[in-house]
Amino acid sequence: MNRVGYAAEVTVSDGQRFASLGAVTVRNRRLALLWLRRQALRLAYGHGHGSDVKRESLQLPTADVRPALFHGSDAPEGLRFWATDGRRQDDAIRALEAGFPILFTVADPAVGLSLTLAGWRGAPADLQVSVGPL
Repeated sequence: MNRVGYAAEVTVSDGQRFASLGAVTVRNRRLALLWLRRQALRLAYGHGHGSDVKRESLQLPTADVRPALFHGSDAPEGLRFWATDGRRQDDAIRALEAGFPILFTVADPAVGLSLTLAGWRGAPADLQVSVGPL
């Protein structure tokens, strides 16, 4: 029996091009959301507003995303809010459960960059979403 897993990815875009900071394929939606939350907090706290993110007791079979440097505080605050707000996390897990992708984007207007967290059912190539004009 072929089991469909879940994929998650963090990308950055300047409106013309985008690049992946890292991606993962895991066996269930909870692991995909856990990975996205961890990446959101790592990126937010890498900005210097808070303590370092503690490693969860559950080790995922992938590395963390490459770091991103934010020039303002809006993007890190948005990432922290998304990762720690219970209602948004509940909405995300319900969307994944229903078979819909989740997308969350924060912008760093100081340099014109946006960072997108995405999760979906299937393999990484199964979601064809453009985070900016190509």
